[in-house]
Amino acid sequence: MNKPSHLIDLSLLKTHPAFRAVFIARFISIVALGMLAIAVPVQIQQLTRSPALVGLAVTLAGAGMFVGLLTGGVLADRYERKRLILIARSTCGLGFVALAVNASLPTPSVSAVFLLGLWDGFFGAIGVTALLAATPALVGRENLMQAGAITMLTVRFGAILSPAIGGLGLAHGGAAWNYGLAALGTLLTVLTLLRLPVMPPPPQPREHPLRALASGVQFLFAAPLVGMAALIGALVTLASAVRVVYPALAPHWQVSLDELGLMYAAVPLGAALGALTSGRLAQTPQPGKVMLVSAVAAFLALGAFSLMPQFALGLACLAAFGYFSAVNSLVQYQLIQSLTPDALLGRINSLWTAQNVTGDAIGAAMIGALGSWLLPQQAAALFGFGAALLGGVMWMLMAKLRRYQPPAPTLAEEAS
Repeated sequence: MNKPSHLIDLSLLKTHPAFRAVFIARFISIVALGMLAIAVPVQIQQLTRSPALVGLAVTLAGAGMFVGLLTGGVLADRYERKRLILIARSTCGLGFVALAVNASLPTPSVSAVFLLGLWDGFFGAIGVTALLAATPALVGRENLMQAGAITMLTVRFGAILSPAIGGLGLAHGGAAWNYGLAALGTLLTVLTLLRLPVMPPPPQPREHPLRALASGVQFLFAAPLVGMAALIGALVTLASAVRVVYPALAPHWQVSLDELGLMYAAVPLGAALGALTSGRLAQTPQPGKVMLVSAVAAFLALGAFSLMPQFALGLACLAAFGYFSAVNSLVQYQLIQSLTPDALLGRINSLWTAQNVTGDAIGAAMIGALGSWLLPQQAAALFGFGAALLGGVMWMLMAKLRRYQPPAPTLAEEAS
């Protein structure tokens, strides 16, 4: 028997054509959405010269995404998932086309940009939730860790490429060019996702959408392992908001604006390294323990970051935070997907993703408040070490998660 490699295993892309289609479509989608995320604020700023309205546009898109995530979770458990994915992506594409047409007008409508940003956030989130709910059926629950690592790499590299492509588009063609490319990217994703098999939802009783969503919340309390994993993930998401104090920390090391950009790149690069070296995570005998240890390690790295005497050491701490956060996220993903019944996958994934969206905003508000009372480096250190202390408390209280050992794979799974 071959010894598992520490490096990520990409064989799923070869052996599972449907997952390969999702991989390609997701990468194109991330690049397209990244271009959109750059174009909307720039266009609003050019039209209104108002930072407040730029913030409102971003907030509306985020609100649409949050509502779409919760709605998509209910829909993904109720309707055929391939059709839902295709409808959501196609509707998003229509929004991008409308944005491109609006941007090409002699006097673009600001209200249209607000409305269409809300539209695309809503329908884009529905498609994301349906794709997450469909993943176990596409790759098998025994391959979830591997699929999660590949997905994380897709997200990280797409997020690195999209600002560069979006910046070039804005420089040479304006916002209309970016919106047009986003629409083209959406068309390509729809054509790619046509290869997916039909994925009917599991049979379940009809109930009011709010009651169905409440059933997902109840499951988090009824299944303590899933609830604990989600709680740890929420704390890691809160901690990732430390980036809001990066500009205030620049004078601490006397760094230039170019070097400040390295701070924003350090965490994604560390996370990409974590995904690249995740080959053995799927064989972890006690994933709950790995999740708790990686969370505490990430928080300690974050607490030490702003106290480093040299800028390079601070960057190393941020990269370490990204690395341990990635390990934590991958183990969390496998635990939640493997322990959630198929009938609830859509709703649990929607709540999990919504927690990531809202947790980042709450964390930003918390560390922003700390930064108004303390020096920036003190605020960042207190935020990280406080989270580490809370992680230690969770280590003591979450004995069930710490001792959890997943069941041995069946012969059928080993043969697949």
